[in-house]
Amino acid sequence: MVRVMDDKIKEKLEDLRGMLQADGGDMELVSIEGKVVTLKLKGACGSCPHSTITLKQGIERYLREQLDPEIVVERAM
Repeated sequence: MVRVMDDKIKEKLEDLRGMLQADGGDMELVSIEGKVVTLKLKGACGSCPHSTITLKQGIERYLREQLDPEIVVERAM
């Protein structure tokens, strides 16, 4: 069951990746531990002052709406 959720999270992150790449950025999945997803933002997204908003109001909100309302996205440094 956990593996199925991990695969779904990875699939949804790939759906979002194109939007980040269009803005000169990217993301790297560092880990999935339960409902905590840790990402590293790269390129323009890595140094953007709005990166926290991208993680919380963009990626986290999307994953919560699509998969599970308890998912938390954290930023890896």
